[in-house]
Amino acid sequence: MDTEKKPLRADARRNYDRLLDEARRAFAARGVEASLEEIARNAGVGIGTLYRHFPTREALVETVLRERFDEQAAAARELLKSPEPLKALEAWLAGLGKQSATYRGLPELMADVLDDETSPLYASCHAMQDGVSHLVERAKAAGELRADVTAHELLVLLHALSWAGEYLSGDKGLDRLLDLVFAGLRVS
Repeated sequence: MDTEKKPLRADARRNYDRLLDEARRAFAARGVEASLEEIARNAGVGIGTLYRHFPTREALVETVLRERFDEQAAAARELLKSPEPLKALEAWLAGLGKQSATYRGLPELMADVLDDETSPLYASCHAMQDGVSHLVERAKAAGELRADVTAHELLVLLHALSWAGEYLSGDKGLDRLLDLVFAGLRVS
């Protein structure tokens, strides 16, 4: 059985691209719970077209964020070369925290799907968990990170911090929360 997707016709490709552009705008303005009907309408297509390309909200969110997920995975691989394992882990988590805080509602959605194997976001979340696992283990092996910390806990905590950062005043809300958490993760 052929598992490769057929290339989209030109008109279907335009619809797909317009839907993604409108989704990015809607998510930026109203968060990941933005109206799918409005996204389809603003893209100039019917809701059926949106669902043909993206059968669920999570599938649309995953596609919108796929490039960012790939960048985070690449960053984890690059940071494994750092001579300072804990600083590398902190840098990766800070980058993911900023990504998670991009769209209102995204941290909650990401935390929800960490254990939901049926979600289109599950594979992306676990690819990131695999990436951060190597950074976590490296920092533990260097004696810089508490031995009882897991990558899964850090991801859940990070999503919670990204959500909470929305409620602190100023642009440094998330950075301040991350600093507090990192201080508690270090081996004294």
